[in-house]
Amino acid sequence: MSIYSDSKVIRNSLVNLAKTIHTEAMIKPHFLTSTQRTELLKVARGRTELHGAGVRANALILLDKGWSCAEISEAFLLDDDTIREFYKRYLEGGLDHLITYDWQGRPPLLLRSQEEQLSTWIAADFPSNTTPIIAYILTNFGVEYSHSGCLSLLHRLKFTYIRPKHVPKIADETRQKAFIAHYEALLNSQNVDEVVVFVDAVHPEHQSRPAFGWAKLGEKVALKSSSGRQRLNIHGAIALETGQFTANMPETVNALSSFALFEKLEAAYPRKRAIHVFLDNAAYHHAKLLQIWLKRPDCRIKLHFLPPYCPHLNPIERLWGVMHKNVTHNKSYQKFKDFSDAVDAFFSQKLPQNWNVWREAISDNFRVIKLDQFRVLN
Repeated sequence: MSIYSDSKVIRNSLVNLAKTIHTEAMIKPHFLTSTQRTELLKVARGRTELHGAGVRANALILLDKGWSCAEISEAFLLDDDTIREFYKRYLEGGLDHLITYDWQGRPPLLLRSQEEQLSTWIAADFPSNTTPIIAYILTNFGVEYSHSGCLSLLHRLKFTYIRPKHVPKIADETRQKAFIAHYEALLNSQNVDEVVVFVDAVHPEHQSRPAFGWAKLGEKVALKSSSGRQRLNIHGAIALETGQFTANMPETVNALSSFALFEKLEAAYPRKRAIHVFLDNAAYHHAKLLQIWLKRPDCRIKLHFLPPYCPHLNPIERLWGVMHKNVTHNKSYQKFKDFSDAVDAFFSQKLPQNWNVWREAISDNFRVIKLDQFRVLN
């Protein structure tokens, strides 16, 4: 190296050192106001914020306490200039300008106006994965994002990955409220010689159902499929007060199976003057044959119909979910008989044994569904 070039390097190093000393001298302890310190602490301690935003907030708090850039950079495994960039950005644009810079202190790839356009499109389109989002960004803004980069962007823009709730096609708020009021009035006036049950049918199929579960990272998990498509028909009734389950397994669920179930209910509760049956508006529940049977002078079955399209008001639907979780999810039955035996064992053994545990999941904690509370997808 020549003397000239060597002296130039030394001169540049001295200039950079002078700039660093000048910048350090400018960062005085206690430069934050009380409001600024509060908002930074909220970000630093908040579990919902991005990790990088929390680190940047912590760095500024430590600067305010009198730590040097060198001490902070060593604590966070960053370089001094990055810490100074955090300081500069916060003073220039406040918390919003600090957060919109990524972990390495680089400016975001998209302009604020582009991020707003992207947010509007995502909110309207509800994309199911990052592929169409990456394509949209590339097509409209000419910027290429990776999958991980796109996820970071979505988190920063306050998007989350959710599954839509399954809501009724028609949600009549007035009729739902009226039903809940009727049900609660019945419970409050119920005598000891009355019982309330919920009735419905379910048709579990002899087929394995993959479901989420924990496994070692990198481990490939498989579930054997079943050979057939046979299914069971279960027409059942559950009493929430005791967990007593009454059911039959007909070839077809219809008016005749309803008739058979109601007869079983009368036999199961011989000392009850009234058996209040809550059920949906399936056509077979209104069959003439059934209506004639129900008009008998000594009939103890009293029907109460749910509002149309309101399965969420029938707790037995939740029982079917618990059954699937315990019998069909991540389980394979090579023979239909094995499958049928497992279903039977659930209702005859596991349900009464675990009722105190499952009672919270199979509850009458009804809610009124209001479609205007959701963005309903078409």
